[in-house]
Amino acid sequence: MVSFLTIHLPMLATDLVATARGGAPDPSTFVQVPGQRWWHALLVPLPVLLLAGLVVGAGRLITVLAPRLLGPSPAERLAALETRTEQLLERTRIARELHDTIGHALTVAVVQAGAARATGDPAFTDRALEAIEETGRTALEDLDRVLGILREPERPVSSRPTLVDADRLLESARSSGVTVDAEVTGPLDTVPGPVAREGYRILQESLTNVLRHAGPVPVRVGVRVADGALLLEIRNPLAGKVPGPGRGSGLRGVRERAALLGGRARTGPHEGDWRVRVELPLG
Repeated sequence: MVSFLTIHLPMLATDLVATARGGAPDPSTFVQVPGQRWWHALLVPLPVLLLAGLVVGAGRLITVLAPRLLGPSPAERLAALETRTEQLLERTRIARELHDTIGHALTVAVVQAGAARATGDPAFTDRALEAIEETGRTALEDLDRVLGILREPERPVSSRPTLVDADRLLESARSSGVTVDAEVTGPLDTVPGPVAREGYRILQESLTNVLRHAGPVPVRVGVRVADGALLLEIRNPLAGKVPGPGRGSGLRGVRERAALLGGRARTGPHEGDWRVRVELPLG
């Protein structure tokens, strides 16, 4: 119907011009203009305007129906895929945050409670309860921070702990019976925010794994900032069965954090110790 009108409306305008000048109309036009009158010239704009309205209306109708008939365009599908990827990455990051903070707090609490029960020393029990209280308070702060990100996505992440706050991790491990020998070299305050935050979580997860799998054993922690990179190394004596490669969400989270920052992480036995070695570029 539209194609029929787009052909015959211009023919009708031509017929009106012809009859206004005294000529004969085209017999193939679907509307015949009787007579030969000068005022037919005044009617010429009508079929032209009708044709313009028909074309505009058809264009708008096609614009409305095209997405339903053809589906999303490649650009729209790509945008939807990017949005979905962003959502999955955010969910993964939040899951890692919850695993690291809550997992560390629960591990410290379990180790402290078990040690206090086994020792039976009131003074040690008091110290263990203080450590459990402090660890629980820190975990609640971290949990509130993560939930705040969920409630307010635009909230800045600068309030998250960084390697500058690593002392509280070391003290928490020491209060659980672990002997920590830490060596920090280089200017930690110059480490970019994302690297410092992820480095803190990697150190936290490494100490949690020591408490969970090896217990109160000596731990050597090395943090070095040099040559445009942050190097973290956590070592402890092997105790019991060596975990298989890639097992456990904690070690997988360490490797994922390093990979997201363009770094690399190595975990496993090394010279009689269990070693976590992570190298993160600063720029």
